[in-house]
Amino acid sequence: MNSIDLAGIDWLGRGWLLILAFTAAVLVVAPLRRPCRRLFGAECAFQLWLLLPLAMLASQLPHVAAEPITVLPPVVLRITSAAAAFPSHASGAMAIDWRASVVLVWLAGSVVTLLLSTLAQSRYRARLRGAMPVVDVSSRWPVLRAAGVDVGPALVGAWRVCIVLPADFEQRYDTTERALILAHETTHARRRDGWWCLLAQAVVAILWFHPLVRWTFLALRHDQELACDAAVLREHSVQRRSYANAMLKTQSAALALPVGCTWSPRHPITERIAMLKLSSPNRSRRLIGIAIVCTAIAGFTGAIYAMNQPAIKSKSDASAKQVFQLAMNLSQGSETLGTPTVCVKTGEPASISLGDDNGKPRWTFDLMVKPLTAAVVQVDIKGSVHTFDGRAIDFHPTLRGSFNSPMAVKVDDEKGGAPSILTITPTRSCAAANSAASV
Repeated sequence: MNSIDLAGIDWLGRGWLLILAFTAAVLVVAPLRRPCRRLFGAECAFQLWLLLPLAMLASQLPHVAAEPITVLPPVVLRITSAAAAFPSHASGAMAIDWRASVVLVWLAGSVVTLLLSTLAQSRYRARLRGAMPVVDVSSRWPVLRAAGVDVGPALVGAWRVCIVLPADFEQRYDTTERALILAHETTHARRRDGWWCLLAQAVVAILWFHPLVRWTFLALRHDQELACDAAVLREHSVQRRSYANAMLKTQSAALALPVGCTWSPRHPITERIAMLKLSSPNRSRRLIGIAIVCTAIAGFTGAIYAMNQPAIKSKSDASAKQVFQLAMNLSQGSETLGTPTVCVKTGEPASISLGDDNGKPRWTFDLMVKPLTAAVVQVDIKGSVHTFDGRAIDFHPTLRGSFNSPMAVKVDDEKGGAPSILTITPTRSCAAANSAASV
């Protein structure tokens, strides 16, 4: 098993935890959005979405006591007369393992998703060519008037953001409506909602294949708009009718804006207008809601982190050692020198002797097994080759691979003879009796 295959195993293990954390977080947030919005306001409900990135991050955090697992480069040992090299990968399995293929497909889908989002963002920004700065608006962020009437109002970008207004902004909206639209887009900028959109796009790119990711993206953007509406109306509560009129006068966004917030996006505008009829929660209810949401997020994230860590074993469990089976095969050319099967306990060496002294090398191995993860195992070999001329040459390759998959050491004869191949297949249980073969 080569380093690409081992990397594929590790990536899939981490990816599976990421998928589980995302799915669990969505299943928690989805039923709580509407009750939280009704009880504590849309701003508090939008904070529930913090659970997704925090849970995904918690699923990837390593345990403080965990030993890092590294993929070893090929180990090459020179043997002057009997052999030339001992690479630590399977000589007969050079093809990429299926797990590595899955990882490559996953990465390819993520790259394509990012490219499509980048293309959509570029198309929207291309429509801003010819936009002119609006100088009579007081704002911390640049305000541009687009050349067309079908672009804006919107907040565009995550860093170096700008507020975009349509060409007929003054003609389409009255003074109050214009002030409310500017307040809405300014609130988006103040809340750093562009960064939320960028984070959402990153999650979509990572989990592009997940059946819930598209719904999650749309639901988050919808809650984002409702939260921004609530923040604006908290300061302009007497102007709800003008706020609704401004929504109705704005066309749905013609182009997608992956990183940014449009005033009238592709969200159900009827629900946004219906929310305007509800009274805003008072400060006490909002603070209670924030406290409840933060506590729930911290508790759930901690649970995800705890589930990702190895269970703490009792002293009796720790003292009990696992038993593994190593099925071996040593061959030279078409001739099989030995096929022993040995049971090995974790941390205890098992000795094997193969070959003969009549013109052929004699092989002696001390094997040590160490499970690295639920799927990956390491076999340390301390071996010697006793050559026909009486010399003993030591070698110490380390093999890493998955359970039930063969790992091989190939030894080439410097004098042009047939190479020798030692194949080891580890399994978690040992059906064979503890034995050592001598041929």
